[in-house]
Amino acid sequence: MSTETNGNHRLDGAVVAVAGAAGPAGRATLLRLAEAGATVVAADADAARLAEAVDAARYAHGGATVTGDTVDLLDLDATRAWASRTEKEFGRVDGLVHLVGGWRGSATFAETDLADWDLLEKLLIRTVQHTSLAFEAPLQRSGNGRFVLVSAAGASKPTAGNAAYAASKAAAEAWTLALADSFRKAGGDAGPAAAAAVLVVKALVHDAMRAERPNAKFAGFTDVKDLAEAIVGVWRKSARDVNGTRQWLTPQP
Repeated sequence: MSTETNGNHRLDGAVVAVAGAAGPAGRATLLRLAEAGATVVAADADAARLAEAVDAARYAHGGATVTGDTVDLLDLDATRAWASRTEKEFGRVDGLVHLVGGWRGSATFAETDLADWDLLEKLLIRTVQHTSLAFEAPLQRSGNGRFVLVSAAGASKPTAGNAAYAASKAAAEAWTLALADSFRKAGGDAGPAAAAAVLVVKALVHDAMRAERPNAKFAGFTDVKDLAEAIVGVWRKSARDVNGTRQWLTPQP
C-alpha cells in the first residue's frame, strides 16, 4: 500500500475538526481532508467566510461531509460545547487541527506595543488552551486521535521586532507538547492512543499572494496546499511516532 493510499485510509471515515478554517490555510485543509475521506467539522469566528470555505470543499468533493459552525474559541464553555456536539453528532472525533492565526510586529524591539501581546495571547495561546482542553478526552477515546498545531520558525529564533508573536507561538508550542505528554502518560506501556504534534513553517503562501506579488520569491515559505498535505500526513504514522514531535516544513534555524 502506498504512503498516499495509507494516508487516505487512516482518514477514511475519520471525523476531523478544524479551528480557524476560513482562511487560505483552512480552505486548503478542508479540501485535502475531504479528499482523504474525512468528515470535516469546520469552525471560525467569521460566519460568512466560513460558509464560503465549507461550500468550496463540498463542491470540490461531491459527497463529502463538510459542516461549518461559528464558534467563539475564546469562550471555553462554547469550545467544550462544540467538541461535545461534534462527538455526539458524528459518534467520534479523530482530530483537531488548529489554524487560528494572527500577526503583529514592530520595527524594533523598543517599539513593541504590548497591546499586540494582548491580542496575540488571545488568538495564538488562549484558543490553543481552549481547543486542547475541550478535545483531549474525545481524541483519547478515538483510538486515531491527533491534535495538530501549526507554529512558526520564529518561536525557536525570535527576532527583535517579533517579540510578542514569537513568544505567543512558543507558548502555544509548549502547551501542545504538554498535551502530548498527557497522551503519553495515559497510554502507559501500550503507547499513546492519541497524539499531539507541531508543524513548523516560516510563513505561509497561497495563490492569491503570488498573484499580488508575482516577482516575490517567498523563500522558505510553505504553500498552504503543502501544509494541508503535511496535516494529512500526521495520520500516516502511529500515535507513538507522532506524539510530541515538531515537524519542520521549512529549514530549521
